[in-house]
Amino acid sequence: MAPGDNVGALAVDLDDAKRAITMLNDRLLVREPAAEGERRSRAGILIPATAQVAKRLVWAVVVAVGPHVRSIKVGDRALFNPEDCFEVEMRSENYLIVRERDVHAVAAERLDGGTGLYL
Repeated sequence: MAPGDNVGALAVDLDDAKRAITMLNDRLLVREPAAEGERRSRAGILIPATAQVAKRLVWAVVVAVGPHVRSIKVGDRALFNPEDCFEVEMRSENYLIVRERDVHAVAAERLDGGTGLYL
């Protein structure tokens, strides 16, 4: 699957047979973001990994998209709430399934008449 394809499919091993998985409707398959460790605030205060952060959005790379996804392509980075998605494990890797409407922002290399903001 080449980056930039709108509809993506993954080939995974299910029951010892390799099968293609295609996302349906407005669903996105994103690679689960790495767990965050310690981080620093803008003022330089060290925030431990165990600190509770309310409603923190995360970025993840889009691996596959369904046929009704309109503005997100494979390879883009999507910003979403990790509580609004489902986890799935394929080939010993964790992925998340997100609806396009639950994505708050997209970071992409292409310019297609967006707002002109860079995140």
